[in-house]
Amino acid sequence: MKILAQDFIRINDTTEEGLFSYSPGICLTETGRIIVTAGSSGPADKMANFKIKGHRYGGYVQGRIFISDDKGKSFKKTGVFPFMHARPFKSGNMLYILGQCNDLMITASDDNGETWSEAVALTSNEDWHQAPCNTFLRDGNIYIVMERRTDRGMTGWMVNNIAPVLMRGKINSDLTKRENWTFASELFFYEAIDKKKLEYTGIPFFWTTPSTYVEVAPGRGCSEIGWLESNIVVFSDKNHYLHDKKAIHLFMRAHTGGTGYCALAKVIENDDGTMTTMLEKAPSDKYLTFIPMPGGQMKFHILFDEESQLYWLLSTQATDSMTRAEMLQDDRYNLPNNERRRLVLHFSKNCFDWCFAGIAAIGDTEKMSRHYASMVIDGNDIYIASRSGDENSKDAHDTNFISFHVIKDFRKLIY
Repeated sequence: MKILAQDFIRINDTTEEGLFSYSPGICLTETGRIIVTAGSSGPADKMANFKIKGHRYGGYVQGRIFISDDKGKSFKKTGVFPFMHARPFKSGNMLYILGQCNDLMITASDDNGETWSEAVALTSNEDWHQAPCNTFLRDGNIYIVMERRTDRGMTGWMVNNIAPVLMRGKINSDLTKRENWTFASELFFYEAIDKKKLEYTGIPFFWTTPSTYVEVAPGRGCSEIGWLESNIVVFSDKNHYLHDKKAIHLFMRAHTGGTGYCALAKVIENDDGTMTTMLEKAPSDKYLTFIPMPGGQMKFHILFDEESQLYWLLSTQATDSMTRAEMLQDDRYNLPNNERRRLVLHFSKNCFDWCFAGIAAIGDTEKMSRHYASMVIDGNDIYIASRSGDENSKDAHDTNFISFHVIKDFRKLIY
């Protein structure tokens, strides 16, 4: 099989700095300029001298901004910012980058990404999360999801404590000001889902408790079931079972210990301007919370393409999630479902039935991961920014560069 975008260029290469490269975001401006953001982090002593950095969970983080005016053949760095989980987006005549360093943080550019304002906080004394996923435009508003986390004294990876929060901002307003955003109500996973009532699907795959990080095999542990890293999906097809002109659906990574499912919730825009987050239901009146999705166990990215009227999914392919944890090779990262080296592309007309379009990129070894990618459409092509690694990576999770890939003529993959 031909790999669609195996060739790449390196953007944020942190090999010589001894740092890790995390969570790329990408957007395209009207001039064709590509904006890529990337997070950098690592040992505190290696980051101590950085003038601009954020402090989170006992360590430092720094975001970096790169631009390209030659369709991704080359990039130059135009700024840094003191937060992580950042995504760039266009709103009116402004460019913004939204992310978090505990609190929600944002910076802006009025010159197409050449220079950036000082970062400001949109919240105070809170704990936020969310990898760079998609955005949505409707009726003069831009919609983005970030995730607030609450502390319940849990151990391990606290995705059980996450509430996806849909944010709505007026396109021509100053989005560096908190008053220009509307936040949806919060629905925390632990409040919404009673895992004892989940039957017949094998979810969760491993049994855990909120106060325990369960060691499935030596050195390989599983945290409590949860959801995270939300994408926005709107169903405009009136024949779709979930079509509702007031509803915005949230497709989220499902942390279950298994593969092949994502998590689903929805937000209703009320007549008074407020937004309410809730679970979705099937016509049977059963909750429709975990749905099949290729790669739903890892961070994924969904785009709706107006020309083809199809949803496009960039996700991580698992190939051996049923190998017992204690039998995995040493360079496999954590649990069996945590394979990270194969980026794959799918398309769908309804976000439930996915057609395989091809492998976007694949690393030669487990350490050479291609994962946590973001994408944007430019004409007939898809641009991808991937969190990637080579033989110098610490492991498949803590990688050392961001790679840029191009899928040419992607609509020709439709069948």
